[in-house]
Amino acid sequence: MEDAPPMTPPAPLVRVEGLTMAFGEKVVQRELSFAVQPGEILVLMGGSGCGKSTLLRHLIGLQAPAAGHIHYGDIDLAEADEEQLDTVRRSFGVMFQAGALWSSMSVGDNVMLPLREYTDLEDDQIETLARFKLALVGLDGAFDASPAALSGGMKKRAAIARAMALDAPLLYLDEPSAGLDPLTSARLDELILSLRDHLGTTIVMVTHELDSIFAVADRALFLDAKEKTMTALDAPRALLDHGPEPVRQFLRRGNRP
Repeated sequence: MEDAPPMTPPAPLVRVEGLTMAFGEKVVQRELSFAVQPGEILVLMGGSGCGKSTLLRHLIGLQAPAAGHIHYGDIDLAEADEEQLDTVRRSFGVMFQAGALWSSMSVGDNVMLPLREYTDLEDDQIETLARFKLALVGLDGAFDASPAALSGGMKKRAAIARAMALDAPLLYLDEPSAGLDPLTSARLDELILSLRDHLGTTIVMVTHELDSIFAVADRALFLDAKEKTMTALDAPRALLDHGPEPVRQFLRRGNRP
């Protein structure tokens, strides 16, 4: 019996090649090269001011590279026309750091907004889908609630539900645990793992929270504020054991064994 041919690994969802980020003459990070693999949770980590959220804004097209390329399939984000950009934007959802829910809308209307903007579904279908997304994140009864009535953790969950509205295969999460108590943060980590494990969602997450990094990350990319470049990319435990010393120091905060 002949051996089966080796399986071709799936193509990355995103490829970053030689990316330099800058504000005028001030370089934030330079020569970043990495790929986002389907089905993984990739954490962007590093100390304050290292450029984590700036990198996220580049990945979603809110800031243009000073140099380098960000590819979604065959589309180079910096060179894409409006039709290509529209295609790329539908391929991912974004949860911004503060949730960024529209305070003038109900939670349900917030989740329905992308469906109304980007689909031709009927109103009853849109409502059904929005209620389903809220149920997935544990907010079954919050459809008619005002964002102001939600706790911090519930706002984050509602923002994730909105980011999931179009069933994008890729989610970007900016500091999802920021400002949350440890128990709420742990529950949010469980939700993130569930999205990967049960829906196959690929997640790129910005965080400096060690518990979340070790709980959810398949791989972690370290941005070094001093060197102004990435200095490590691997599983968090491998980086703690064998990574460069600055990375190990970052991951040892709180006397983690």
